[in-house]
Amino acid sequence: MKKDLNTNFLIKFAEIFFIILTAAISFIPFLWLILTSFKFRTDILSPVLKLFFTPTFSNYIKAFVEGEFSTYFLNSFTIASFNVVLCLFIGLPAAYAFSRFKVYGEKHLFFYVLSTRMAPAIALVLPLYIFFKQVGILGTMTAVVIAHATFNLALVIYLMKNFFNDIPKEIDEAALVDGASEFDIFFKIVLPNAKSGIIVVAIITFLFSWNEFLFTLLIGGSNTMTLTAAFPGLVTPLGTYWGQLAAVSVVVSLPVIFSVWYLQKHLVRGLTFGAIK
Repeated sequence: MKKDLNTNFLIKFAEIFFIILTAAISFIPFLWLILTSFKFRTDILSPVLKLFFTPTFSNYIKAFVEGEFSTYFLNSFTIASFNVVLCLFIGLPAAYAFSRFKVYGEKHLFFYVLSTRMAPAIALVLPLYIFFKQVGILGTMTAVVIAHATFNLALVIYLMKNFFNDIPKEIDEAALVDGASEFDIFFKIVLPNAKSGIIVVAIITFLFSWNEFLFTLLIGGSNTMTLTAAFPGLVTPLGTYWGQLAAVSVVVSLPVIFSVWYLQKHLVRGLTFGAIK
């Protein structure tokens, strides 16, 4: 009996130890980033490690007040938000169709949709660049949103198809017997039951677009510059502005952390609801 208690205690101790260790390893780099964003340049470049220093907001002021990163922040939020709307507007009906309707060649079509996500992003840049240039929208926010949606839409369709598959089809059949149309079933029955899944997919799509670098840099223009695409501007021949780089990095990370923290209930429920069994 005593041996079992000792074994249980060691197991619990090991679990707590590894949880704390994992949390520390994950949090320490971000903590160091935050501290760096409040340091003067002399403290950052000091050969001696300084854990105690006089904090300053100068890096945030230079980046977001005196610089243009506040505009880049707004661009990032606008592009990511429109990307979510476009992906859900197209992806939800498409995922519902793949989930509920069986037609000839459906599996091949579904594989083709997924292939756009499996392909490396760099492979899609050139054809999109040529297409946008020919239609006259290269360098605009519309082009960037469409480019992001091109890469994220397949993921939305794939995830939402799994969510819709977990909603019993008997509900649809009962609604049809009661005189409901396919549109009524989709909007009044299926979508409300898949709310957690939709929230999860919206978060993932927003974060992918928020963090995207390549499409924005190569397809966007000076008026569509986002936070991630503007990072290289802080590395100059005269040196790297480490303080401003850290400040911008903190701001870039905040929406991600806040979204996951605030919506973690939906994330857990949604990911388990649409899990592959």
